[in-house]
Amino acid sequence: MLHVRLITPSDRTDEVVQLIEKTVGTTHLAVLSGAARNPRGDIVLCDVAREAGDELVGGLRELGIDECGSIAIGNIDLSLSKRADKAEHEAPGEGSDAVLWEQLTEATHEESTLSVTYLAFITLATMIAACGVVLDNAILIVGAMAVGPEFGPLAGFCTALVQKTPRLAARSLIALLAGFAFAMVVTFGFSLFMTAVDLFSLQQLDADRPNTSFIYAPDWFSFIVAVLAGAAGTLSLTSAKSGALVGVAISVTTVPAAANAAVAFSFTEYVQAWRPTEQLLLNLLGIIPPPGPRGPRGRATGPVRP
Repeated sequence: MLHVRLITPSDRTDEVVQLIEKTVGTTHLAVLSGAARNPRGDIVLCDVAREAGDELVGGLRELGIDECGSIAIGNIDLSLSKRADKAEHEAPGEGSDAVLWEQLTEATHEESTLSVTYLAFITLATMIAACGVVLDNAILIVGAMAVGPEFGPLAGFCTALVQKTPRLAARSLIALLAGFAFAMVVTFGFSLFMTAVDLFSLQQLDADRPNTSFIYAPDWFSFIVAVLAGAAGTLSLTSAKSGALVGVAISVTTVPAAANAAVAFSFTEYVQAWRPTEQLLLNLLGIIPPPGPRGPRGRATGPVRP
C-alpha cells in the first residue's frame, strides 16, 4: 500500500475527493479542512493500493494539484486494516508488478545527475579496475563493478526514453558520457603515475590475463548479459528490490572496460585500447532499450527495462 498526502486549494478539494472515491483500490480517506498553511488549503489523506497508484497520481496531475498544491507519496510498511486488504484485492493486477512512474523518475533523478559525488565514485571505481586489469585480479574487477554508479544514469536515460522526456534523457546522457570521460582521463594519469613508480608495466598489460580476459574480448555473450542485467536492474527499481542492483552492477563490463582502455592508452597501445572500448559500447548498447509504446497518461504498455 501507498500513503498519499495532498495539499489542495479549498475550492479544488471536492474534485480531489471525488477522484479518490472513484479510483478502485483507495481507502482510509480523510480531509482536514483549512489545515495547510504553506500553501494554504486543505489536507487530504488516503491510502491506495500500489497497483492503482499510477492511475490516481495521473488523475491528480490532470487536475493540476502538483502545480497549485502538493502531492506526497510514501510506502506503507505495515497496514493492519480489513479495508486496506479489501482495497488491494479490488485493485487490478499485483502490487509487486505495478510501476509508479513518478516514483521511478524520482528514484533515478539523483543518480542520473552529474555531481561531484557521482564523478568521485565512477573515477575511484575506474582506478580500482585499472589495478585489477594490470594485476589480472578478478576480485578487484568485481569490487570496481560494485562501486561504479553508472547504472543510475543508464536507468534515468531508459526511463526518459519510455516517458519521452528529452530533458531527463539529456541530463542522464551527459552524466553517463561525461562521467566515463572524466574517469578515463583521471585513470590515464593514474596509470602514468603507477608506471613511473614501477607498479604498472607494459609487460603486465601485454601478458596473458586469463582471469580478466573477458574485459577486452567482447562477444555476443557480452551483449546478451547486458540486456538481461538491464532488465533485472529496472525490475529491481520498479519492484523496490534494491538488493538486486548489486548483482546488476557486477554483471556488466562497463567500468572495467573503461579502465582497460585508459591504461592501454597510457602505454600507447591503441589496438588493445579499442577492444575494451568496443566492450564498453556493446554493454551500453545492450542495457539501453528502444522506447516502448505508451499507454494513457504516459504509462508504458509493454515491459520496461534499461
